[in-house]
Amino acid sequence: MKLALPIMMDLNDPELEFSDLVYSYQSWVMAIINDEKLESEEKLLTDDIADDALNAMRFLPGEVTSAIETSLARVYDVDADELASLLFPED
Repeated sequence: MKLALPIMMDLNDPELEFSDLVYSYQSWVMAIINDEKLESEEKLLTDDIADDALNAMRFLPGEVTSAIETSLARVYDVDADELASLLFPED
C-alpha cells in the first residue's frame, strides 16, 4: 500500500472540497491498518496524516467516517471492532 505524500490540509482554503476531507480520513485509516495489521516494514502514519484526519472528522458526518472504516476493514480483512479500537484506543 502506498499513500501519496501528505500535504497539510488548509481548512481555510476556499478550494477545499468534501473529497479532500474524505481522502484525509481515508489516508489515516489506511495508515493505521498498514502500521498495525499488515506486515509492512514501512510505517505510513505521520503526524500530518493524523492531524488532517482529526480536522476532517470535525466536518465529516459520522455516517461517512463509519462507511470509510467499514469499507476499509472489509478490504483489508480487519475486524470492524478491532479497527475501532486501533483508531480510537481510549474509547
